[in-house]
Amino acid sequence: MKKSIIIYLLLANSLITAYAQSNVDGVLQSILEHNKELKAGCSQLEAQKLQARTENNLPNPEVSYVHQWGNKEGMGFTGELVASQSFDFPTLYAQRNKRIKAQNRGFDAQFAILRQQILLQAKLVCLDLIYLNQLRSLQRDRLHNADVLSRFYASQLEKGATNAIETNKVDLELLNARNEARQTETAIKGKLEELKALNGGIGITFTDSIYQSACEYPEDFSAFCLQALESSPEMQYLRNNQAAAARQLTVSKQQWLPNLTVGYRMNPSSGGVRYNGVLVGISIPIFANRNKVKQAKAEQFYAETRLDSQSDSETAQLKNLWMKAGELRKSVQEYSSVLTQQNNMALLNKAIQAGQISMVEYFVNISTFYQSMQNYLQLQNEYQKTMAELHRFQL
Repeated sequence: MKKSIIIYLLLANSLITAYAQSNVDGVLQSILEHNKELKAGCSQLEAQKLQARTENNLPNPEVSYVHQWGNKEGMGFTGELVASQSFDFPTLYAQRNKRIKAQNRGFDAQFAILRQQILLQAKLVCLDLIYLNQLRSLQRDRLHNADVLSRFYASQLEKGATNAIETNKVDLELLNARNEARQTETAIKGKLEELKALNGGIGITFTDSIYQSACEYPEDFSAFCLQALESSPEMQYLRNNQAAAARQLTVSKQQWLPNLTVGYRMNPSSGGVRYNGVLVGISIPIFANRNKVKQAKAEQFYAETRLDSQSDSETAQLKNLWMKAGELRKSVQEYSSVLTQQNNMALLNKAIQAGQISMVEYFVNISTFYQSMQNYLQLQNEYQKTMAELHRFQL
C-alpha cells in the first residue's frame, strides 16, 4: 500500500489546503445550457412579461355603420357612420407602466429562484460524487489490503502456519470490502443518473475526488445575513411583489377618473346631403371600480406581511446553517489534524504478517482506522454541502 496516496487524497482537500481544482463549475454551466426545466422557465418568463404588457393596451377601436330606408316612396335613405376610440385617463397608463416594470422584475426574480434551486441541486449532487469518489478510493485501498492479506493467509494455511479460523476471518474482511465497494459503485452510478437528468438527458462524466475551495466561513453572521437577504432571489421576488402591489393601489385610486371616447361621425342621406361631426364621450366609473381600492389595500398589506415573514424565516434558516457549518468546520479540522499523524496501515500489515500482533488486534486497529477515515469523509462532505446551501444566493 502506498501511504502517501491515501494521505494526499483524503487530506489535500481539508480546510487548510485550498488549492485543489474541480470541474463542478463546468457541470453547472452545462446544466444551465441543457436543463429542460430552465428552458421551460425561460419561455414562461417571456410569456409572463408579454401578458403583463397587454394589460396596458388601448381598447380596440370601434367602427359602425347604420343604413336606414324610408317606408314611403320618395323618402330616400339615411345612414350613420361612427368611428371611435376609447381610452382611460392618460395618467393611468403611466402608473400601469410602473406597475408592469415592478411585475417584470418579480418575474425575473421568480426565474432566478428556479435557476438557483436547480443549480444548488446539481452542486449538491457533485459534492456527493466527490465524497463517493473519495470513498471508492479508500475502499479500493482496503480491498487491496484485504486481498493481499487473504492470499498471505491462504499460503500460510497450506504451510500449516495458521488455522482455518483466522483464514476465514481474513476472507470475511475481503468479502466485506468487496461488498462495500460494490455499494459505492452503485451509489456513484445513481448520482451520475441524477446529473444526467438535470443536464437534459445528456450524460456527464464526473471523476473529481477533491473539493474546490469552499466559500470562506463568515465569522460575522449579521453582516453575512444582510448580504444574503439582499441577494436572495426569494426576497427580491417578494420585494418586487410589494412594489407592484403599491403601484396597483395607485392605479386603483386613479381608476375613479373618467374614461374618454373620441371619434368621427358622418350621416349620409339621399340627395347628396351629408353631415360630418366629431364624437366626444365620457364614462364615469361609478359601478365598475367599486371595492377595487379596498382590494388593492388588502393585497398591499398581504405583500408587506409576506415579505416580513419571509425575512424572518430566511434569517432563521441562515442562522441554523451558519451554526451547523461552524460545528462541522471544527470537527473537520480536528479529524484532519489527527489523521495526518496516524496512518498506521502499512505497519499493521507488516506486523500481522510477521506475527507480531494477533488477528484481534489487527482487526480492531483496521476497523478503527477505516471508520475514522469514513467519518472524516462524511464530515467533509456535510461541511461542503452546508456551505453550498449557506452561499446558495451566489449561484
